[in-house]
Amino acid sequence: MNGAERRNEILDMIQGSDRVVSATRLAEKFSVSRQVIVQDIALIRAAGFDIISTNRGYILNEPQKSIRVFKVSHTDEQLEDELNTIVDMGGTVRDVFIWHKIYGKISGILNISSRRKVGEFMDDIRNGRSTPLMKVTGNYHYHTVEAPDEETLDLIEKALINKGYLVADE
Repeated sequence: MNGAERRNEILDMIQGSDRVVSATRLAEKFSVSRQVIVQDIALIRAAGFDIISTNRGYILNEPQKSIRVFKVSHTDEQLEDELNTIVDMGGTVRDVFIWHKIYGKISGILNISSRRKVGEFMDDIRNGRSTPLMKVTGNYHYHTVEAPDEETLDLIEKALINKGYLVADE
């Protein structure tokens, strides 16, 4: 494993942990000295990642995102517009899910955050690589949407209401 690969794995470990990750633990995992880890952390920081050193280890300082689930319904022709509406307002469509009467919750991870990703998703739909989950439930489905703050989620909600996509939850 070269240094770049090690730094990528170190970053993945720190990002994926809900607790601090100690330099000793990292050094043992990668069979290097703690000093090498300290140097790797400096290079990761130089690449733009805000890693905080504590007396117990490293954590990534990421801004907290706001998350909201929207129940929506629309036609096939409106699918692209629905997704573009969300990403244009600053949201990321993390997933889509439905509630099936027999199988329960069925979900798919999307992580759509730009018009380019919307386009790629729509190409997969148009080319028959996939069928929208909403087909199973008569166009009703849910999206988990992530945004930088609640204000952005409020704007997304208003836009979905204005377009008639948002369904009032009983």
